[in-house]
Amino acid sequence: MDRVLDHERLERLLEAGRGLLADLDLGLVLDRLLELARELTGARYAALGILDERRTELEQFLTVGVDEETHRAIGDLPRGRGILGILIEDPEPLRLHEVGAHPRSYGFPPGHPEMRTFLGVPILIRGEAWGNLYLTEKAGGEDFDEADEASVVVLADWAALAIEHARLYEAVDARRKELERAVRGFEATATIARAVGGETDLDRVLELIVKRGRALVEARSVLILLREDDELRVASAAGHVMDREPARLAVAGSLVGAALERQHTTLVGDVERDLALVPEQLGVPDASAALLVPLVFRGRALGLLIAFDRLSGAGSFTRDDEQLLQAFAASAATAVANAQAVEAERLRHSLRAAEEERRRWARELHDETLQGLGGLRVLLRGAGRRTDPEQMRAALGEAAQHVTREIDSLRAIITDLRPAALDELGLGPALDSLLQRTASAHGLEVRSSVELPGRRLAPELETVVYRVVQEALTNVAKHAQASTVAVGLHVANERLRIRVADDGVGIAPDTPSEGFGLVGMRERVALAGGDLEIARGEPGTIVRATLPLAYAEYGNLTSPA
Repeated sequence: MDRVLDHERLERLLEAGRGLLADLDLGLVLDRLLELARELTGARYAALGILDERRTELEQFLTVGVDEETHRAIGDLPRGRGILGILIEDPEPLRLHEVGAHPRSYGFPPGHPEMRTFLGVPILIRGEAWGNLYLTEKAGGEDFDEADEASVVVLADWAALAIEHARLYEAVDARRKELERAVRGFEATATIARAVGGETDLDRVLELIVKRGRALVEARSVLILLREDDELRVASAAGHVMDREPARLAVAGSLVGAALERQHTTLVGDVERDLALVPEQLGVPDASAALLVPLVFRGRALGLLIAFDRLSGAGSFTRDDEQLLQAFAASAATAVANAQAVEAERLRHSLRAAEEERRRWARELHDETLQGLGGLRVLLRGAGRRTDPEQMRAALGEAAQHVTREIDSLRAIITDLRPAALDELGLGPALDSLLQRTASAHGLEVRSSVELPGRRLAPELETVVYRVVQEALTNVAKHAQASTVAVGLHVANERLRIRVADDGVGIAPDTPSEGFGLVGMRERVALAGGDLEIARGEPGTIVRATLPLAYAEYGNLTSPA
């Protein structure tokens, strides 16, 4: 071969080899290969036929030198019959002076450029035929010579190395992308786990899921639909969503419901066509593409996570998006199920606490008010039987005093239920009144340190704070055998902190958690998103509650401390 190839050609072949091996993109390698083959041989036309898996015909046919208009005129690309089939059957170099004169020639289809001289060289990768290089119409009408053949054979060897190199790189790159997808899936799972870690409020969990899910797949909007009996309700949304009443869809008879029942991820290109659903029904007008992923927890479908219209690309979601959102939805479903369980448990505790409180007020009314009214009735009957005016006047005076006492008792009960000062003046004055009444009624020394923000707190929060302090003071008065109680309120880090400490006998370690009105306190604090701690002090008992701050929506009313 050295005698056939001159120094210049060898230099060009070395340069060609370096150029081919420098590319890792297979498409670029093949394009470069065709151009180099033309340059080395002076051919007008060059083509590359790539064999199918069975190596019996051409699967792809790439050309250089034939314009698009000519391609359209020729029609279907060759599959490896005639002259092209010779190299498939016998992968050896082939040179022809007149391609049309060969007995295997089928001739050319209408519109095909005239071609006479021909050079074909196989490309072998690891000893197996991969494809063939075809060159025609050498410049000046000359035949392809031995040097042309030798050059293309060397070029084919370089091409085999470059193609194998590019294919290996593509395989490695595909594996890398697969691993990246897996990592992104794990990250998606970790993201939602971190976002909702420790969060048990269902609305907050749903809000975090739709926001994180939208960012994950770059969606225009994301909805969560939760199942409620035979319906799906839009429970949370993020992105471009209409402000409207939450939409509801029947599970039965709807394609969205079918996706839920099948517990199968669904990728659609046209919401209206593929889901038989007008996007406005869900508050996402103009939505086109959608990705529906069921939220499944222990085999039970809780609802659907639906992403609409990818912001990048053509708007459609990819299989990578599908895999990512599936991984994300698996963790999201667990978070939703946990939050729903906590919500249900809170409701049960709340109902139990409410029932306990109703029984308490029933006892108060029975033991004090009804018995007092019974006594009043006896007094009035006795007064009615008396004939002496002085005795009747004395009896009626006694009855009037009894009525006054009962009015005071009822007023105290009403104040305990909902003190007027709480609504009219705010938390500070209401607590001052409560502390004064406690000190007066039970002979306790009450010390207070109440530091409230300048803005009026939300009514619900004020009620919770008042009730917690009230119940703690009631426990001190009834059970602690204390002489002093200290009440403290202050704000730190957007949290309201309550502390009630007494110098009594202290709570016993074996005291039931439901005793002494603790259920009511715990439930109120938990429903407000806070924490309650009850511990023995030195001496006495310490009640600590921490609540998230929430302000009233009607301005910066000052709540005097």
